Amino acid sequence: MISRAERNIRWIEDFCRVPEGKDIGKPVRLRPWQKDDLRKIYDNPHGTRLAIISFGKKNGKTSLAGCLLLLHTCGPEAIPNTQLPSTAQSKEQAAVLFGLAAKMVRFSPSLDAAIVIRDTVKQLHAPTLGTLYKALSAEASTAHGQSPIFAVHDELGQVRGPVSELYNAVENAMGAHEAPMSVIISTQAPNDSDLLSILIDDALAGHDPHTVISLYSADMSIDPFSDEALLQANPAFGDFLNADEVRKQAENARRLSSQEPLFRNYTLNQRVEASSPFVSRGAWQECGGPVAADFKGRPVYGGLDLSEVNDLTALVLVAPFDDVWNVKPTFWLPGASLREKARHDRVPYDVWAKEGFLTPTPGPTVDYEYVAKALAAIFDHLDVRKIAFDRWNWRHLKPYLAKVGFTEAQLEGDNAVFEQMGQGFQSMSPALRELESAILNGKIAHGNHPVLGMCAANATVQTDPAGNRKLSKSKSHGRIDGMVALAMAMSVAGTHKEAPKPTYQMLFVG
Repeated sequence: MISRAERNIRWIEDFCRVPEGKDIGKPVRLRPWQKDDLRKIYDNPHGTRLAIISFGKKNGKTSLAGCLLLLHTCGPEAIPNTQLPSTAQSKEQAAVLFGLAAKMVRFSPSLDAAIVIRDTVKQLHAPTLGTLYKALSAEASTAHGQSPIFAVHDELGQVRGPVSELYNAVENAMGAHEAPMSVIISTQAPNDSDLLSILIDDALAGHDPHTVISLYSADMSIDPFSDEALLQANPAFGDFLNADEVRKQAENARRLSSQEPLFRNYTLNQRVEASSPFVSRGAWQECGGPVAADFKGRPVYGGLDLSEVNDLTALVLVAPFDDVWNVKPTFWLPGASLREKARHDRVPYDVWAKEGFLTPTPGPTVDYEYVAKALAAIFDHLDVRKIAFDRWNWRHLKPYLAKVGFTEAQLEGDNAVFEQMGQGFQSMSPALRELESAILNGKIAHGNHPVLGMCAANATVQTDPAGNRKLSKSKSHGRIDGMVALAMAMSVAGTHKEAPKPTYQMLFVG
């Protein structure tokens, strides 16, 4: 007599089909590690109430979750007239799991005959059994009123803090059944205080024999960029997970420190807060080549970080020279408080001012009219195509720009040379990608400007659950204004198109 787990493994391989990838439409062939995980769940002598499976991204998490949902919808685990939800933190994530499960049904004649797919409401219904699978998200108030017997919690590691209303609603609603079961399939959360971390730690402590766990995570004591670390966290490494591509991700994370926390969390499945210096010292120094003395005759793009009037203000200009963006920053700080600022921030602003790397402004503040005049002088001298700036202080600066001669067309409208740019995830994440790509590929030269170098060393990345990033002044340990301005400059520089090279024809007259 075969075990419960072996019966379920056979059913999955007999009826489920690969929903996407190179083996699309072919029968699912569970790997040995996947079979071991299913044996933990279904052959637990105590019975399983909660199962946690955690590994790095792109190891077939969603496909495995889809197989389990179908197993309980119309397979040997199905209980007539029961509900089987999956949960996710966003509608988009919920739709992904439903979409893969629906594809599995459509590719399998047997499942297609047994299950009705309701695309508009993201449901799978088995009419003969009366079972109903529904994809739920934390963005919708649809969890209450459910009475599920089986649930899959998808990417619970995205929950920040110890509480998820959706998770609690589903789990508390399972009390009406004799043997309910929940499966969490997710990469780890970044912090010990997050819900998934608390559940994992409790499972590893072995307090409840009805909880089983399979945790694939790279040991924190080994080289995080080695194949050994990659194999520990990615059971599909070298199988359906492209080993060469993952190695490239490891190499990028080694070179660019901003990628390391995300790499450790998402690929190595380690608890690492996705906040770190944006660029490593080594990568920044590799881009320290000389900068052209004058940008005249070149298309110029810029970023302007308008600080509080008594703080550091940064303008960073970039121009292309032989496929390398040369970087020329200007920093302003009130001259009246220069030494006090130097003592407070513990950086040599006064020395940098004497050496010409920082411009002290008259009086106790950086006057917006002073900045406007400086911009007008730059526009008179250079071919400035676009200046991006933080929209927060625009209403204060705009009148002074008009006063020094900028036209309304330059300031507002589709063809304006001044472009307002938000500082949140939506605007800054693409800007950081542009800057990061330039640094990683050696496509910028900053001449080791000391004030900009200070900002680069201080710049810290903050990441949202979707992986979008921004530079965070609140999480940084010093001034980062120059890097904010550089990111904005590279963002608008990304719209630059080289003029087509002239072509010539030779005509021979005989």
